[in-house]
Amino acid sequence: MGVEIYSVSTDTHFAHKAWHDTSEAISKVNYPMIGDPTHQLSRNFDVLIEEEGIALRGTFVVNPEGEIKVLEIHDNGIGRVASELLRKVKAAQYIAAHPGEVCPAKWEEGAKTLTPSLDLVGKI
Repeated sequence: MGVEIYSVSTDTHFAHKAWHDTSEAISKVNYPMIGDPTHQLSRNFDVLIEEEGIALRGTFVVNPEGEIKVLEIHDNGIGRVASELLRKVKAAQYIAAHPGEVCPAKWEEGAKTLTPSLDLVGKI
């Protein structure tokens, strides 16, 4: 899909290495796990809980121009679904390649898109 994936946490790269070496699930991760012990990335993406020194679960899809196209922030007790993120990445790529079109809710690759019309503005 031509995307880069990074995992970032407020832990150090040493903690990530330990997780990778001891957790079967994490040992399957094949993308970079970035440590953010100074909390700079977490602050920049506005997910840091300062008083606890940890970050909320944030998911960000950033296009090649550096613009955030998808942003989700969850409480740490709420999980995410990879298939929904994949759908959103596909939608972001589609609309980047097809200006003027919109992917509706639950859009899946190959489904019809919408073309907003200014004629409808004020009539709904």
